[in-house]
Amino acid sequence: MIHRRHLLASAASLAALPLTARAQGQPPRILVGFPAGGSVDTTARRLAEFCRGKLADAVIVEQKVGAGGRIAISALKDAAPDGQTLLVSPSSMFTIYPHAYRKLAYNPATDAIPVAPLALSTCGFGVGPMVPASVKTLAQFADWVKANPDKGAYASPAAGAMPHFLGNQFERAAGLKLTHAAYRGAAPGMQDLMGGQIASGCFSIGDFLPHLPTGRVRLLGVTDKARSRFAPDTPTFEEQGFKGIVGVESYGLFVPPKTPQATVDKLADLARAAVREPSVIEALAKLGFEPLTLPPADYAKRLAAERDYWGPVVMASGFSSDD
Repeated sequence: MIHRRHLLASAASLAALPLTARAQGQPPRILVGFPAGGSVDTTARRLAEFCRGKLADAVIVEQKVGAGGRIAISALKDAAPDGQTLLVSPSSMFTIYPHAYRKLAYNPATDAIPVAPLALSTCGFGVGPMVPASVKTLAQFADWVKANPDKGAYASPAAGAMPHFLGNQFERAAGLKLTHAAYRGAAPGMQDLMGGQIASGCFSIGDFLPHLPTGRVRLLGVTDKARSRFAPDTPTFEEQGFKGIVGVESYGLFVPPKTPQATVDKLADLARAAVREPSVIEALAKLGFEPLTLPPADYAKRLAAERDYWGPVVMASGFSSDD
């Protein structure tokens, strides 16, 4: 329940946000490091819609696509700390990439200020028509791969992304040899999975949801500590005996370094109000996202803890890149 006092306080904070963009003729912009139409872009656009009339008369979403989201973060790092340039990004860019990429063009701890999380997304591991319909669990898939080692491969949306390392964790826990196939986003990987070109894939659960009713893909496990409400019949990795394979991506709002705390706090109020809006909650649910709210300091602590967690996981995988 949201108390009336809190709503009034939030409304007062939102009203106090400076509309400097109107005076300057430049609307605030939300940077996105991934292509239009994807989950990150969709989340940013729903936030932008909510912000219109509250942050400024218009709020635009600007694509800075490339390098797995890193170009957008570099653009944020160099932007003026005036509250007019924001970023919506998955947490991996700040928690996993520092361990996976040896030449990162930004410092994840200092070159972007976490304002607020917007949503959480668990990952799922699924199979396509290459794998017999009798395979219904992770253990059965492991047995099938051992019997068909030439077909043991899994897709992910990108090298160095969270699904890449979750698949690697499963590979090692099950004693398998799985070839990792890194795609340029989830859509082409899911297409090959459904087409039978690759046996399995690890993606955000939202990437699976539209395709599950077709029967062309089957979800074998999810990577949260509890089952997802979007796929309640699919057990977690831990339920199936694969302990410690847990990965939940947060999608958050960030601002440039040196942004005044007052501006950060006001934007955090706006983000919190956005993810409590029924239309935004509905839009997030279509992506398989759960809304999440945290104060800026708590979100920064969450990201720092996740960064510590993923270090040993990435190291154990043996993956690193100069790209």
